[in-house]
Amino acid sequence: MAAQSNSSAPVANGSESEVHALSDTNMLRVVKAGESILKEEITKHFDIESLSASTKSIRIVDVGCSYGATTVQAVHNIMDAIKSKYKSQEILEDQVPEFEVFFNDLESNDFNAVFKFLPPNRDYFAAALPGSFYNPILPKQSLHVVHSSNSLNWLSEVPKAVTDSSSPAYNKGKIHCTNARKEVTEAYAAQYAKDLDMFFSARAQDVAVGGLLALLVPSVPEMHLVTETFTCTDFSIFESCLLDMVGAGLISEEQVDSFNLGFYFSCPKELKEIIEKNGKFSIKTMAKLEGLGANTVLIEKRALILRAGLEGIFKRHFGTDELVNEIFERYSKKVLSSPLHLKPETQKMIITFILLKRNP
Repeated sequence: MAAQSNSSAPVANGSESEVHALSDTNMLRVVKAGESILKEEITKHFDIESLSASTKSIRIVDVGCSYGATTVQAVHNIMDAIKSKYKSQEILEDQVPEFEVFFNDLESNDFNAVFKFLPPNRDYFAAALPGSFYNPILPKQSLHVVHSSNSLNWLSEVPKAVTDSSSPAYNKGKIHCTNARKEVTEAYAAQYAKDLDMFFSARAQDVAVGGLLALLVPSVPEMHLVTETFTCTDFSIFESCLLDMVGAGLISEEQVDSFNLGFYFSCPKELKEIIEKNGKFSIKTMAKLEGLGANTVLIEKRALILRAGLEGIFKRHFGTDELVNEIFERYSKKVLSSPLHLKPETQKMIITFILLKRNP
């Protein structure tokens, strides 16, 4: 997801196309692993009678779509499931409503890098839908299925308390809630809960009653395992790199103290509580995604994947391409000795699949 726009700074140790390809491949493996359960659950819960009786088209959106083939694959999976349901009820093909497909992300997203993967002979209409998914994105009750993959772990903003030196949650010398004090973790958790409440409330406006939300959410089985994940280990490595750069006089201590990464990884129990408290949707399915297998991206390529998502964030705060290059070059060296990255089978990150239905 282009939750925070990437800068146009050059990519170190790899072309921009290579970075995008590696990043999209990593996201695509998640969508493909979720294909079976997605199709099964949408076929089971998509209500033909109530959702298509009053409309001539079925509207699908992938929110936080980012770029590449992943988002196209996701909406194709959804359309296949809906078509299969119509066929199972012996509804003639010419009586199946037309499909309108929307790809949503922030205005900075490269939507052309989505459209080039659309099949030329497609049997649906497609359009970009720029804007924050924390707000309504289409007219009231106009959507039938919403999909999101690997995007709800991006916070809308870094919790203000973690950069406030007068706050108990001040995160001095650290850049994330990984291995931070309890007050910092609580500030991140509160921001995440607030963001998800906004997300579900916004979807409750633009999704029709009975409409579906299909979510693939990066998670941890239990919150104490968050330090045993690739991503949070990466954040700790970046933190170490920045502190080394302070010691070398390349950046100031104040620059590190005022910098925090806006990501949060919940556990399924926490997700369930947030959804139920919001009350706009009912949980139909919630399960750990199986069949992901090991992440086979070479450790040497890890920096390229992370740079695709984080480069713009680092540049906006630290200011120059030279400093950004220095950060990622230092990371590239340190990650080679990371115990977790050297034994990827030990990492604890999971993907939680959730299917929700819009309440009346």
